[in-house]
Amino acid sequence: MIDQIRKELFALQDLGYKKMQEKIIPTAPADAVIGVRTPALRKLAKQYVKEEGIRTFLEDLPHRYFDENQLHAFIISEMKDYDTCMEELIRFLPYVDNWATCDQMSPKIFRRHKEKLLKQVKIWLKSKETYTIRFGVGMLMEHFLNDDFDMAYPEMVAKLRSDEYYVNMMIAWYFATALAKQYDSILPFIEEKRLDDWTHNKAIQKSVESYRITPEQKEYLKSLKVKKK
Repeated sequence: MIDQIRKELFALQDLGYKKMQEKIIPTAPADAVIGVRTPALRKLAKQYVKEEGIRTFLEDLPHRYFDENQLHAFIISEMKDYDTCMEELIRFLPYVDNWATCDQMSPKIFRRHKEKLLKQVKIWLKSKETYTIRFGVGMLMEHFLNDDFDMAYPEMVAKLRSDEYYVNMMIAWYFATALAKQYDSILPFIEEKRLDDWTHNKAIQKSVESYRITPEQKEYLKSLKVKKK
């Protein structure tokens, strides 16, 4: 199964796409990037998730190639049973080593099990693994900023402190998105400077770049930036 998958991935290789990925995903070594486009990987995932032998691939960790990680993430995203999906995700997360695999992994089944998901998110946020934390924040951003919003969730994110760029960038992304969806509730986190300076300014920057923030809101947010000393 593993050899079969690699053969298919290399058959789908796009060298131009590979060069682009090498630039935008610096944590992935160049020789680990095959260069398979996302639509092709998603199509393969829908095919392989139905095959009994796929467990051989899912258990072959760590994978050799970035594209295998991507395929793995998309297979998990296609799983229909919540418990199986979560079991596979928990096993895979410690091996995720880049923002793309982390951010593009989004199990559809989670939409129907938000109470269970929230309990696991709280565990992920306490992790020491960069991309496990990032994934947890991403799940809060994706599933808990609309009808399921609660002030306890941005409180959890605001308390996070990390030296990791990819954690802090996700925190900034979370608050920028939260401002777009829950402006009045989230604004005090910015006004009171509840985030570290870099993340605070990055959240404002991403908000100002958003079409979902009004011009008046953007001007006010820019006035709240922390000036460099």
